[in-house]
Amino acid sequence: MRHDIQSNERAFSSKEVAEEVGIATPTVRKYGQILERNGYEFLKDGDRRIFVQSDIRALIALRDTDKPLDETAKDLVNEQKERIEGSNDTEIATNDTYENLPHDPNQLKEILMFLVNELAATREMNVQLTNDMSQLKTKISQLQQDHHVISSSIGNSAQRTNAKIEKLTEQQNTHYETLLQQEKQRSELLQKDLQDMRDEQKKEWSSQNEFNKRLEVTVQTRKAKWRGFFSLFR
Repeated sequence: MRHDIQSNERAFSSKEVAEEVGIATPTVRKYGQILERNGYEFLKDGDRRIFVQSDIRALIALRDTDKPLDETAKDLVNEQKERIEGSNDTEIATNDTYENLPHDPNQLKEILMFLVNELAATREMNVQLTNDMSQLKTKISQLQQDHHVISSSIGNSAQRTNAKIEKLTEQQNTHYETLLQQEKQRSELLQKDLQDMRDEQKKEWSSQNEFNKRLEVTVQTRKAKWRGFFSLFR
């Protein structure tokens, strides 16, 4: 049983120790197993280890050692045993002090008054701590409500923004489809106009060819007549 721990000493969880020492939580468990394997004693809540400052110093020593871990663990176990033995000596000395309490009623009364005052101060401190805890819980509850309101506001704002984006996107798509349809119609009209122009041009070329052919026939006929006429004067 460990006697080297003060009554008001802070206890740490494995996660807190990992953050304090700067190692991973599984490494904390590994170091704890190595220490226990070599005889180190931890405070425990069931199977869960509870760490105090001296345990944290032991883990730091394992983290920083250049020697094999088991060898360092044995040194740490010896140091812990020395601390526990020193703590036992102090406890024995304290017991001797209680046995040597004065028998004078006045002195006993003074001691009792001192203890009563200390107890009253402790109770007053406990009341203050209880009030502080109550205020802290109220603040936490208010913060949770504020967080809920803010989250709801952000969610509603995001929904409205998404709805606006979807509406604008739909309007843009509709506008794009309208422009595309108009462009398609203009393109079809242009193609029709071009085809009409080609057909008209073909007609004109055909008429011109027929006129040229008739003109050529007429010219050839007249040339023949003139040749016949001039042959009479030869």
